[in-house]
Amino acid sequence: MDARDTREDALDTREGFGEDRATPGKPGATRDPRGGPGGDRATREDREALERPGPEPVTGAGGPAERAAARRHWWTLPAVSAAQLLVVLDGTIVNIALPAAQDALGMSDASRQWAITAYALAFGGLLLIGGRVSSALGHRRTFLIGLLGFAAASALGGAAVNSGMLFCARALQGVFAAGLAPAGLSLLTTAFTGPRERGRAFGVFAAVGAAGSAVGLIAGGLLTQYVSWRWCLYVNVPVALLAALGTPLMPRDRPARQDGRLDVTGALLSAAGFATVVYAFAEAEPHGWGSTRVLAWLAGGVLLLAAFVAVEVRAARPLLPMRILLHRARAGALVAITLLFVAMFGFYLFMSYYTQTVLGYSPVQAGLTLIVNALAALVGSLLIAGKLHGRVPPAALILPGLLAAALGMFVLTRLTADSTHVLPLYLTPALVLTGLGLGCVMPPTAGLATSGVRPHDIGVASAVYHSSQQLGAALGVALLNTVAAGAAASYRPSGHGALPDAATVHGYTTALTVAFGILVAAVCLAAPLLMTRTPRPTGAETGERRVPEAR
Repeated sequence: MDARDTREDALDTREGFGEDRATPGKPGATRDPRGGPGGDRATREDREALERPGPEPVTGAGGPAERAAARRHWWTLPAVSAAQLLVVLDGTIVNIALPAAQDALGMSDASRQWAITAYALAFGGLLLIGGRVSSALGHRRTFLIGLLGFAAASALGGAAVNSGMLFCARALQGVFAAGLAPAGLSLLTTAFTGPRERGRAFGVFAAVGAAGSAVGLIAGGLLTQYVSWRWCLYVNVPVALLAALGTPLMPRDRPARQDGRLDVTGALLSAAGFATVVYAFAEAEPHGWGSTRVLAWLAGGVLLLAAFVAVEVRAARPLLPMRILLHRARAGALVAITLLFVAMFGFYLFMSYYTQTVLGYSPVQAGLTLIVNALAALVGSLLIAGKLHGRVPPAALILPGLLAAALGMFVLTRLTADSTHVLPLYLTPALVLTGLGLGCVMPPTAGLATSGVRPHDIGVASAVYHSSQQLGAALGVALLNTVAAGAAASYRPSGHGALPDAATVHGYTTALTVAFGILVAAVCLAAPLLMTRTPRPTGAETGERRVPEAR
């Protein structure tokens, strides 16, 4: 690593720990909070601003050309939101369709999990590579390739004639999603830079992501019961094609300047490490956390990721620069979103099981029950987080959001096998609280994940954010399902009048108690990282081209 990179990494790391940077609109020499001159920093930022890969800058209303450019930026939002819906929805929609698909394709009980695991492995394992490829090829081009590839893989899965064909299609979906997701978030980051428009854009984006899991369960139930399980995959094709049609209307971007070759060693280690950890989580559900098989895979994944970090620290052009993770507020956002997804994906799994096996709902009724959660997530994202973005610190949204979700989990710990008063007393308030919490947390964490990042690092920063979600979701399903199964197996009814489902419900409430503890831990861990001043964006980060004043 040369002297210039070393100096810039030191600056980025120091700035990430809460020191203010240059104020937009004040060109020339700057001063850091301790009074030292910042002229060298301003020069570096001006140079990077001229080389930035983002869209054409929009600095004000201006004439017709400027207004037309501003309108082009807003075409980015519906296309990226549609892509986000595809990526999130496919994590849950197949869960509802899986029993029907298993019967149709003759899957064994031991192999059926690969319909879920194949997607998660490919998606989680290739996200960092997808983020770097997005920066190298250009975010808009990568986004379009990801959409078309995802649509083709979905069509292949819908037409599957055997389980192997379905598993391969699901893996291909994950491959293209690994490029699509970071490219979409990168496009959103570079297109919307003002506080108010950024708040609205990230509010919509996060609302789609927050509601997507519930929408997947609802859509999966409707399509499986009234059409066919195959349409849980076919439905992606028209959505992806509509989003692709809007891509040419997005602002043009150009690939970031890449110095040197791809960090092949880091790419291989990251893909193998993330995939191995996700696989270990998936294997924990059928085999248990204490099995030699699971412990071996988990240890292997941890060793691969440790080797990845060691390589990245020493690499001249790392796949994942460590400065991205050393930013205090960004680290707090990643901790918050990871632990939130651990709790929420276990929550969605148990709500699907509880409503169908205990309350006796049909798949459609079970899915429709979650509409309350999806609506609450929309309110949290659009009407609370979207409106307050830029007006309050991110911590003022993230921490209360985590607490609201934790309160919802606590309410669910009071569930019983007697369904008489479950819906009004426990289920509905819990669905509202968890939805509001999710909606309040996702917009500011998505913003912090990519805020203050150099233009050529936006893709990989977006990938880190999505990787955190994937790891959290995989861990949540495996961990909480194992806790529930163990608690149900050890349950001993206290009286002769115990209901038949009492052991099952006891397992769910025990796991939800663990989820409550995870969310409380998220608040405790994220608070000290988030309670710091966030660096103000510079011209290089917002897309404004600053011209130094004549002296």
